Amino acid sequence: MGILDDKVAIVTGGGRGLGRAHCLALAEAGATVVVNDLGSGVHGESTGDSPADDVVAEIAKLGGRAVANHASVTDWAATETMVADTVAEFGRLDVIVNNAGIVRDRMLFSMTEAEFDSVIAVHLKGTFALTRHACAYWREAAKRGERVAGRVINTTSGTGLFGNQGQSNYGAAKAGIAGLTVLTALEMSKYGVTANAISPIAATRMTDGLAVGASFQATGDFDPRDPANASGVVVYLASDNAAWLTGQILRIEGNRLNRLQGWTVAAVHPSESGQALTYGELVDAVPRLYGVAPAGRATGAGQ
Repeated sequence: MGILDDKVAIVTGGGRGLGRAHCLALAEAGATVVVNDLGSGVHGESTGDSPADDVVAEIAKLGGRAVANHASVTDWAATETMVADTVAEFGRLDVIVNNAGIVRDRMLFSMTEAEFDSVIAVHLKGTFALTRHACAYWREAAKRGERVAGRVINTTSGTGLFGNQGQSNYGAAKAGIAGLTVLTALEMSKYGVTANAISPIAATRMTDGLAVGASFQATGDFDPRDPANASGVVVYLASDNAAWLTGQILRIEGNRLNRLQGWTVAAVHPSESGQALTYGELVDAVPRLYGVAPAGRATGAGQ
């Protein structure tokens, strides 16, 4: 018996890299897996490949159950159909893993509108679209009195959480996904749905040429940049054992799991007058908040 027996999961971008590893791990744990992958290249270009079918064949060879889906997550209607078709074929949907992504890196002063829009569309809109339709399904099930144990598992990144030059489109999308995760958790808790995000360090097509995880060294037969390192966390978050955990960001660094916390108050300056803060007060107060000595005052109106 597997920990995810009788559960049905959709994994977007499931044909390669992290997505493929997640699909295999979920199937090994007993889940039926819908492997969604458009088959595009790392920049979103058409390749004619069908990696989703390859992963389905791998899962079948291992004795698991899976089907391929080739829709684009940027297509609102297609993601709605993906949910509906999954429920029609398997009678239920329990888990979604939003993993699909592309990169079109460029410094922000050189980035084109198309480069920004395409990355936002796949990562942020794609995550929202599938999440929205899955949550609508779970809400309706809960309103019918059915027991719901929905799991939303999103994928953010260090770029979205900590920043990285040359990836303003990707970083904005991944930061948005972190925020969307928290909001989904807040809105869906009363319906029996959890939402969490992982931030994995992994060597994939999308990280070629980047120093992602460069400080991690392989030891023996363990590769700290193997995409599969994050898949055990995905299986856990998909399971009933994680029903208590929601609205969280978990970062996986090799064989280490990190609990992250969002924006927190680090220092406070209350208005000295008890009224609204003024420019003149802030000239000295803001540097003190950051432990910096105030610079010389510039003159001007509003002091």
